[in-house]
Amino acid sequence: MSEILKVKDIQKIYSTNKNKYKAIDNINLTIDEGDFIGIMGPSGAGKSSLLNMISTIDTPTSGEIYIDGQNILRMNENQLSNFRRNKLGFIFQDFNLLDTLTVRENIALPLVLSKKKVKIINSRVSEIAEKLGISHLLDKYPLDISGGEKQRTAAARAIITNPSLILADEPTGALDSKSSTELLKMLAKVNNENKATIMMVTHDAFAASFAKKVIFIKDGKLKVEIKKDGSREEFFERILEELSKLGGNE
Repeated sequence: MSEILKVKDIQKIYSTNKNKYKAIDNINLTIDEGDFIGIMGPSGAGKSSLLNMISTIDTPTSGEIYIDGQNILRMNENQLSNFRRNKLGFIFQDFNLLDTLTVRENIALPLVLSKKKVKIINSRVSEIAEKLGISHLLDKYPLDISGGEKQRTAAARAIITNPSLILADEPTGALDSKSSTELLKMLAKVNNENKATIMMVTHDAFAASFAKKVIFIKDGKLKVEIKKDGSREEFFERILEELSKLGGNE
């Protein structure tokens, strides 16, 4: 099994006037191909800082980050732009869809930017839309569909390039319970059937229970890691137990 993500000795220090705040404190992390990892911890634990650095939005103060064997910290802006488009898929809480484009056009956007042939784009969009149950929405605009449908559209856009790593930042945060469950089942299905590698930051134990492994962060450090070895319901209970031990507010 190949190594998709390797985070090595990273630190992130923020400075304000004379004060310094260590958001990430010497974290080491490895994610293999086909993993579905949940990242949890109290508010201010460093979850978002970690995700931002892995997603190339921010850079660490020190350390190294490798994705698919490439050190993303040694890339220039043009290289990073191409890397994001071809190697990373993003699912955000607020969907980040373009209201002026149809669902079809939103999903196709990464392939259009990569200058793929129209025939390939149309075939891939149809395949992904059918897999995620949104074929009937392709000619609608984001303003005309529900929150759950928007998030499935965002998920389709994230996976259409077969990225090395899918990064999900509180993907169920803006959804009702039914839509959340549908999205999480879909992510689990993509992980199992397509061997998609997923890293999901969430404050929700229910969402985290769909992952194969959950890593808990507190005070910028990795504290504990648990793996699913039974039912999702049993894993959910174990996650709640660890959150209780960890303390702090979500």
